[in-house]
Amino acid sequence: MREPSFDRRLLLKAVGALSASAALTPALPGTATAAARPDIGVSVFPFPLSAVRLQPGPFLDNMNRQLAYFRFVDADRLLHTFRTNAGLASSAQPCGGWESPATELRGHSTGHLLSGLAQAYANTGDTAYKTKGDYLVNALAACQAASPGRGFHAGYLSAFPESFFDRLENGQSVWAPYYTLHKIMAGLLDQYLLAGNQQALDVLLRKAAWTKARTDPLSATRMQQVLRTEFGGMPEVLTNLYQVTGNANHLTTARRFDHAQILDPLAANQDRLAGFHANTQIPKVLGALREYHATGTTRYRDIAVNFWRIVLDHHTYVVGGNSNGEYFQTPDAIASQLSDSTCEVCNTYNMLKLTRQLFFTSQVPEYMDYYELALYNQILGEQDPSSSHGFVTYYTPLRAGGMKTYANDYNDFTCDHGTGMESQTKFADSIYFSSGETLYVNLFIASVLTWPGRGITVRQDTTFPASSATKLTITGSGHIALKIRIPRWTSGAVVKVNGVAQGTPTPGTYFTIDRTWASGDVVTVTLPASLTFPRTNDNANVGAAKYGPIVLAGQYGSSNLSALPVLQPGSLVQDPANPLRFTGTASTGPVTLLPFYATHHQRYTVYWRL
Repeated sequence: MREPSFDRRLLLKAVGALSASAALTPALPGTATAAARPDIGVSVFPFPLSAVRLQPGPFLDNMNRQLAYFRFVDADRLLHTFRTNAGLASSAQPCGGWESPATELRGHSTGHLLSGLAQAYANTGDTAYKTKGDYLVNALAACQAASPGRGFHAGYLSAFPESFFDRLENGQSVWAPYYTLHKIMAGLLDQYLLAGNQQALDVLLRKAAWTKARTDPLSATRMQQVLRTEFGGMPEVLTNLYQVTGNANHLTTARRFDHAQILDPLAANQDRLAGFHANTQIPKVLGALREYHATGTTRYRDIAVNFWRIVLDHHTYVVGGNSNGEYFQTPDAIASQLSDSTCEVCNTYNMLKLTRQLFFTSQVPEYMDYYELALYNQILGEQDPSSSHGFVTYYTPLRAGGMKTYANDYNDFTCDHGTGMESQTKFADSIYFSSGETLYVNLFIASVLTWPGRGITVRQDTTFPASSATKLTITGSGHIALKIRIPRWTSGAVVKVNGVAQGTPTPGTYFTIDRTWASGDVVTVTLPASLTFPRTNDNANVGAAKYGPIVLAGQYGSSNLSALPVLQPGSLVQDPANPLRFTGTASTGPVTLLPFYATHHQRYTVYWRL
């Protein structure tokens, strides 16, 4: 039987229904609009980005470089292909790389930029980022309105023609059109939720209506064939839209993106990931978890929990990333899979999103231990500190003699360029969580939390990881059950309140201090770190060096390496002036080890023969 054709009448009906759900109050800067539906199975919640401000340190340095790029980047250049696709005039110079007019993924970076600008405005309150975001949204709305004049169906908005979806549905080769659509939709939702842009929601609702009308006529078999082509986080953004609006059409469409080939084995706790493109799969699982939060269907939760465990135990490198050549390999193949194309950073961006949602669902301390590992060793280290615009890496080379390479202003725009714009502007989103009067301190990052509605601030002063300690100062008074993460990597941790020790913290748990606090109370946390040498799953003679959670890299300058050097662990000596610097002896001679996140513009090795 021939598949039914795309029906314009279905679209017009859907647009009307979805537009009726748009009457929500836009958010204040940095605060989420009150959702129509609370998440099911969630017991811990993030603070709005406006409530947490980074203080001087490496994370703020990275964010400031990204913000400089946001102020610099020309919105009209990124809008060029949207305008020409919609038949609107554009005199802007086209971008290069993955945003060039001949690249089928064009348009995705604009979605990431919308998200990054929304986060930047929410966290800093600087209206320059809102102004640029508003300009982009207004221009995209004009392109959407003009699209029918080009023969596209109402609601369609993209930098490439709608015929790409004809090719997709007919089984022809095309580069991931729904992937790009997701990035734009997610950016529009962030503009609405974080920057209060009502027009962004209006545009998004029309795109969601188009998506529903486009997919409704497809049989279940044909839809599953469509899902073999990367589609990003379509189920996630549509479920998020359902939670925001309460319109069940969005959830119905989201569930059409449930990819059985991937989700069914995970529901049965089976690892069949080998040979699949890694970053294509992680958003599918994140979508499943959000569908659990929307429906309470425990199968969705189990898929996410099982996937996280499988990936962490059998597919993850010491820096927290996964994949070689962008693909999941045979389970436990680590030492045998070291190359220049390991650990695509997009994968880690999505794993952190998944980990965060899992922690909201169940407060397993290991989730935040992993979050810390990947955040410091890969996300913090993806950005070039010598670049004023915060250029980021694509892969994280882990072969001996590897070297990081970086993006540029206009001739790159890979997916990792895009996720970098988001990662480097949301460091404040997971330092603290709350549940009623319970406060979780998850990460040791210099910051100030202003607790909305409570008249309480918590200031965290720390130079972690250069110093394995932090200080929390309470201003204002009131009851707080303070939960401080005691990482698995520490031993002999000490927690004091106003100089008085508070019991014996256990590594791998949250240490709770439940009391009514007075203004000026001080909590100090000391987390002794030590050298460890974790081995690879597939070769006990190959491993890495870590100091606490920080992966150390041997510094090799311009010297390439043909094989893993042999490191003598007992030879390592810590620099008394810099606890993150070690010197020692390897088969190559004397060697210096520094944090991998701080290793740039030279060759290095992360793994050694031990």
